[in-house]
Amino acid sequence: MAKGHKPVSGSRAFWPRKRAKRIYPKATEVPEMKGDKIIPLAFAGYKAGMTQATFTDIRKGSATHDQQIVEAATVIDCPPLIVAGIKIYREENGKLVNEGTIWEEKLPKDLERKLDVPKKPHMKKELVGKKLDQLSDVRIIVSTKPRESGAFKKKPEVLEIPISGDVEKQWAYALEKLGKEIRFSDVFSPGEFVDAKAVSKGKGFAGVVKRFGVKIRERKSGGKRRHIGNIGSVGHGRVLPGAVAMAGQLGFQTRTEYNKKILKIGEDGFGPNGGFLKYGKAPKDYALIEGSVPGPKKRLVILRRAIRWDGQPHPVEISNVSTVSQQ
Repeated sequence: MAKGHKPVSGSRAFWPRKRAKRIYPKATEVPEMKGDKIIPLAFAGYKAGMTQATFTDIRKGSATHDQQIVEAATVIDCPPLIVAGIKIYREENGKLVNEGTIWEEKLPKDLERKLDVPKKPHMKKELVGKKLDQLSDVRIIVSTKPRESGAFKKKPEVLEIPISGDVEKQWAYALEKLGKEIRFSDVFSPGEFVDAKAVSKGKGFAGVVKRFGVKIRERKSGGKRRHIGNIGSVGHGRVLPGAVAMAGQLGFQTRTEYNKKILKIGEDGFGPNGGFLKYGKAPKDYALIEGSVPGPKKRLVILRRAIRWDGQPHPVEISNVSTVSQQ
């Protein structure tokens, strides 16, 4: 039997390590939700900073079961999202094909900073309602409200978010919410798990030691010290992609962290004494996420329903959230 030789197959980890196309990722890759609840499957908020939360550990089998523990937590500033439009799709050859877009007549003035706002809807609502049996998916186009956050910016971000349920229920929900606001508490609740998706902090051009952790060569090695010994085996005539560590872009790449628990959802604002450094305070709606999330402060973070979650919420009773000044 011939030997199977695949020199480029297998995992190459995060490769190629290129810069992200834009400063915030898409929100269309979401899991299917079980049950009859019709809600958007993702939300977007601005990363404000980190703090510490104290609560009782209720995990069975844990070494600190029924004890007070302190864990790091990230504060996500979550101003409401405005449903600016509806996007419909039909399935063709196993792929979703864009069938058209319906825009709200009275859109926010700040949306003109982001895109050319259409003066008339692309499609009529009555026309879509007659051919729901021909459609495969209905999604909402939402716009952020950065003026109501602590990010100190005016230009909003525009996202396309899927909805749970079948096409008829998706269409009914999208029509009901068109032109209205969606709050974080309408989509998620404390104890649920989410996946945090964002563009990581950009660090520019970096060498192989910082980028891949290559060992620094000995002092008596020929050539350079912070460099690799060779760039591949003899006879290929090319450098195998992903097989050789080389200098290049470090950071500013889309990353996803799985199964982040929502510790708390607040509506009256939050921030340490003096505010978060380089951000300030979350003025109104916010979410407290267990652990860290990708990206620097003020970066837009996509919180989607967790893919690797069994669907059972695990709420915790928080006794204290640190508000010690970070100044």
